[in-house]
Formats: sequence, C-alpha cells, structure tokens
Amino acid sequence: MEYLKQGKTEAERASADAELRRGVEQALADIARDGDLAVSEMARRFDGLERDTYRLSDAEIQALIAEVPADDLADIRFAQEQVTQFARIQRDSMKDVEVETLPGVVLGHRNIPVQSVGCYIPGGKFPMVASAHMSVATAKVAGVPRIVACTPPFQGRPNAAVVAAIHMAGADEIHVLGGIQAIGAMAIGTQTMEPVHMLVGPGNAYVAEAKRQLFGRVGIDLFAGPTETMVIADDTVDAELCATDLLGQAEHGYDSPAVLLTTSRKLAEATLAEIDRLLTILPTAQTAGASWRDYGEVILCADHDEMLAVANDIASEHVQVMTDRDDWYLDNMTCYGALFLGPRTNVANGDKVIGTNHTLPTRKAGRYTGGLWVGKFLKTHSYQRILTDEAAASIAAYGSRLCMIEGFVGHAEQCNIRLRRYGGVNVPYGAKAPHLVKAAE
Repeated sequence: MEYLKQGKTEAERASADAELRRGVEQALADIARDGDLAVSEMARRFDGLERDTYRLSDAEIQALIAEVPADDLADIRFAQEQVTQFARIQRDSMKDVEVETLPGVVLGHRNIPVQSVGCYIPGGKFPMVASAHMSVATAKVAGVPRIVACTPPFQGRPNAAVVAAIHMAGADEIHVLGGIQAIGAMAIGTQTMEPVHMLVGPGNAYVAEAKRQLFGRVGIDLFAGPTETMVIADDTVDAELCATDLLGQAEHGYDSPAVLLTTSRKLAEATLAEIDRLLTILPTAQTAGASWRDYGEVILCADHDEMLAVANDIASEHVQVMTDRDDWYLDNMTCYGALFLGPRTNVANGDKVIGTNHTLPTRKAGRYTGGLWVGKFLKTHSYQRILTDEAAASIAAYGSRLCMIEGFVGHAEQCNIRLRRYGGVNVPYGAKAPHLVKAAE
C-alpha cells in the first residue's frame, strides 16, 4: 500500500492525552468530595450556566417543546420510530431460556434490564438531537426503569429540540449539564442526584476520559474517542461522493480521522482535489479542514484483498463501502463499528434516522466490541435448579471430585453434604466422593 496523504502518528496522538487524564481525575475527585457544589462551579465555568437546580422541571420541558416547530417535531418522531422499531426487533431476538440438560437438572438464563442509566447527549457545539434516540429511546425499549439524561446548554440555554427529543424518547430526568460535571454527577451522585448503574452516549475527549475513569464504579457502553470514518472505494464511484462522505464526518471535531482506501490512483488524486474544493464552500470547513489536515489519510492499495486487510487493521468506527463487491466486504470484514453498503446510503443516515445506533466503537475497539444497542442495557443472568435426589447426588459426586482436583476442600464439602443428604452416600468430611455408577447412569 502507498500513503498519498498521512495524518499524525499514533505517538503524536497519544502525547496529548496525559494532561487531559490528570484534569479529569481532579474534577471527578472534586465531585466525589463536594457533590452539587462542585457540579455547580464546573457548570458555571465550562457551560456558562448558573441555576438553582440543573434539573429541568416539567413546566420548563413543556415550554421548550412548545418552541420546536411542528415539522421538526414530526421529523424527530419519525427518527425515533425507526430507532425504536429496530431496537424492538433486536430485543425480540434475545430470549430467556430454560432447559433440562440432564434428568432433573434445569439450567436457564434471564435477560434483566440495567436498573438505572445515565445518557449523555452532546450539545455544546452541535445540538445532537439524534443522540437522544440512540441512548434514551433504546434504553426505554430495553425496559430500564430509571433513565437520566444530561445535555449541555447551547448558546447559553437548554436547546429546545434536544430537550424535546430526550423527553419524547422517554427520559425520567433531564439535567442541563455538560462535560465532566454531567458524567461525574450521574455516576458518583450528588446531594440532589441519585447515582446511576450505567453511563452511555458519545461526547468530547473529556466526557470519554471521565467515562473511562469511572468504568468499574459504573458500567459504560464503550470507550469512545473522536468520530472516525473510512471510505472504501474503487473506480465505480466518483471523487465528489468520496470527498463528501469524508468531510461529512470530519466536521465532528478537530481530531476526527477520515481515511480513504482505494485501488484507483485516479480516484485518490481526484478526491484530494475535490476535498480542497469543498473546503472552500463548506460552512463547517474550519473544523472539517483541521481534522482533514491533521488526521486525514488516503491509502492506495493494490487490490481488494489488501483494502480488506488494511480496513480490518484500522477498524474504523464508520466504514462506507462503495465498490463492485460490497457484499464481499460484508461477508469478510470483521473489525469495524458499522458498515454502510453502497453509494445509496451514507454515514449520516446511520447518525440520524435510518434506525441503527450511532454510538459505535472507535480507536480500534471494533476488534472486540460492537456499538450501543438494546442488548447493552440488558444483563444476562443464569440460574440453576435440581429437581430430584438422584440428580443432586450424581452432580454432587462429580462436583466433589472436580473440586478436590483443584484443592478446594470447602467447595467439595458443598457437594459432599448433598451427596450424604440426597444420595445416602457416607462421604467422610473432606474426602473425595466416589464414583456413583448407578446414579450417573
């Protein structure tokens, strides 16, 4: 492969993280110590908003919804219908099970919703209406009993469309808080906010780092970095399409990687030129241009096999495939966040409306996890029961012997006492159970 354009190295990208980590750690410690006082101070400093309480009242929510034009509300409702429809289909695919694996031995599992979830909906720079559907609405389909949502103010006040979307999606609490203070308040709790069991939703580098540091104290959806996009294209498409799809995601932030993989040198060079042209007319060119300058890459590959190998290695969050063999990539790609197959679709569809979730793995996390979906809000818990004395004795004999192989005598006694009580076998305390031929049969 040949790089026609290359962005910052991994080492350069990592060097900026250390200071951010220290700042987030201190902020979370302040919230843990001072609760609402620390949250309010950070809200004033970072969000530029001062309120007696950062939770919106029902009256405030209804007043904000009344500001949203009817056509916008209809579009929000349509998008939420698509997201919830696909989430219900996914939920229906997850079944509780119970099966008798041996005579008298019953095993099963239940899918139980997480009991409280904190959803972060970004909105300081761009009001991310769609993130309400992806987190709040999906949690609602999963059956989460308590859903808390935090979103920063936009231009000094709650954004009406974002608040409307959060409310319509089914949130139980809406707080006008952004950044570390929102994540910390939801996870750690304050005098006025009960902590949640899980955090979900995209955000900037500070939000992502706060979630990383809080993981373990609470569950999280995934470790999210800046938005990433990759276009895999051959000479079946043109430079305008490729350039548009690359810049469409680069506008997310100043550090959003955008990569073109292609087998066509002509397309690669034309795309570079087209990006330069589009950056002269794109209203968000200041942001998109910085991302493209520092994190954009164009990689020329020998053939589709090499493009596949490079794509799986990069494991981009969004992968737009526009080739003469899109289904081949669907069958063979293993590491990515979400695939967008063919020129008729695009990443913006997935971000906003089509129904799949837009909270996706970044920074190569697609090698080991998928994105947010209804199953992330469900915990699969197993259970077991034994119905007969014969089954209790048979399993206990095996269990006793296997425990003794590992040297766990106390474990073995849990089995032996059942063997004595239900099987009538006099196993000395701390001894290994004998083989029960008849019981085993």
